[in-house]
Amino acid sequence: MLKFLPGLLLLEIITVSLMLLAPEQLAGWGWLRVAVPLGIIASLIALWFSALSNQQRKDELMRLQENHAREREKIKVDAERAKHQVTKEAQKQIQQEIKRTTAQANFKVGLAVAGAASLGGLLLLTQFVTIGILLLGTAGGTLGGYLLRLKQERSNQNTRLAKSPNLTARLMKPENKIN
Repeated sequence: MLKFLPGLLLLEIITVSLMLLAPEQLAGWGWLRVAVPLGIIASLIALWFSALSNQQRKDELMRLQENHAREREKIKVDAERAKHQVTKEAQKQIQQEIKRTTAQANFKVGLAVAGAASLGGLLLLTQFVTIGILLLGTAGGTLGGYLLRLKQERSNQNTRLAKSPNLTARLMKPENKIN
């Protein structure tokens, strides 16, 4: 609003100076000598005010567009980070569930192998040597196969994790941050 003050003051000064310079007898067409310059000056100042208001409106529009673009980019980055966080938490939960299930299965298999080995040892002690040796061999083979399968699953899981893209490096780059 202060942008218009110099124009208003200029218009007032010109009007007062023209009225002071005008002759005292303004009869008939004498008023035209004062009214025509005042009309021209008023028109020029009106055009000046129009240009000022147009520029002010354009500046405000540009400022709003910049704010909206900044806010939109911030929302996109926040959504991407939230999506990554949800994915990371889901993967963590799945890994915990897999570990829990594997631990339960390992306990059950270990209990079965220990039971079979104990039964084999008992049969050896009670003179059922052939059956005891067969049972101990079966328990050992079962344990070996189970350990081999665990090793293969871990190596497959490690290669699968190594092949997955690393999203955290892209999300945490300094140029992606908004101040």
